[in-house]
Amino acid sequence: MVFHSHSPEETALWAEQFAKTLGRGDVVLLEGDMGAGKTVLAKGIARGLGIGEDVTSPTYAYVNSYGGLLHHFDCYRIVSERQAVELGFCDYFDSGAVCLVEWSENIRGILPQNCKRVRISGSGNAEREIEF
Repeated sequence: MVFHSHSPEETALWAEQFAKTLGRGDVVLLEGDMGAGKTVLAKGIARGLGIGEDVTSPTYAYVNSYGGLLHHFDCYRIVSERQAVELGFCDYFDSGAVCLVEWSENIRGILPQNCKRVRISGSGNAEREIEF
């Protein structure tokens, strides 16, 4: 399916509704180029899960956790699956929380089966296409 968003606000609202389709332990791969809006999606999903904290990109921390309900990964700087295992990523996947993973191609071999995918296309202030 595809959703066309015309603003970051619409993207966040779509993500908030998408969150209502997620269950405990779901792993969602957020795909898209830098600047496409993956963090906007993460913020909306967090809001849809009832998380009131400010969601930020985990670029330098690798993973940000929110109340045991959500783990948000940024694997852009992960250089190997071994590094991800050593950082404890598999433990997060088994925690029962929703996991959002950016740049999942860097850890493809350790991802659980049956991950959901959300692909966002576009950059700048232009329209976004969200495939899910």
